[in-house]
Amino acid sequence: MLKGIIFDFDGVIAESVQVKTDAFAELYLEYGDEVVKKVVEYHESHGGVSRYEKIKLYHEYFLNKVITNEEIEELANQFSKLVVKKVIDSPYVPGVLEYIDKCYKKYKLFISTGTPTEEMNQILEGREIAQYFTQVFGSPEAKTLHLENILSKYDLQPDELLFYGDSNTDMEAAKDKSIAFVFRSHSLNQNRFNNYNGKTIVDFNELLNFSIQG
Repeated sequence: MLKGIIFDFDGVIAESVQVKTDAFAELYLEYGDEVVKKVVEYHESHGGVSRYEKIKLYHEYFLNKVITNEEIEELANQFSKLVVKKVIDSPYVPGVLEYIDKCYKKYKLFISTGTPTEEMNQILEGREIAQYFTQVFGSPEAKTLHLENILSKYDLQPDELLFYGDSNTDMEAAKDKSIAFVFRSHSLNQNRFNNYNGKTIVDFNELLNFSIQG
């Protein structure tokens, strides 16, 4: 019986994936087009990974620079300033708000995101949807740890949960914890899931006319 639903945020609840891509491009603009291209390609193929991890990797592998934790924090703060308002203002994935409203009284709803937890809470407050979610899990913890915490803290079994995500990071975390996964396909991730044969949705409107499991 279904008892809880986990949502990634960017690309699952809000159409905000491009906002993050554009912000990384702007952050590395001073290093030239070739670096920006590598940054964008890595970001797009590693959705759900913390910006802190990405910034460290970009500097080490694309710029050949050692970066301190203080410098990572500084760049992460710049990134946050570029994205928060735009993410708050991004449109919803079609049908998701109605789906959440339909589910939240019956199931525990969670968010598992690569966005810092404090920033994610700020975005949910800005969008006036924070009240729907039992708990929000963000970076710096990895998504596998988010799922471990949900299972243990709320005394849930893997077969009592469902995870909606749009990235390999989401899918792999769900697989690692034996949690059912539903892939949300959109224009920015379709080419990266060509070999995926699991459950897929384009938006949540297709789920609203069916009774929810459990």
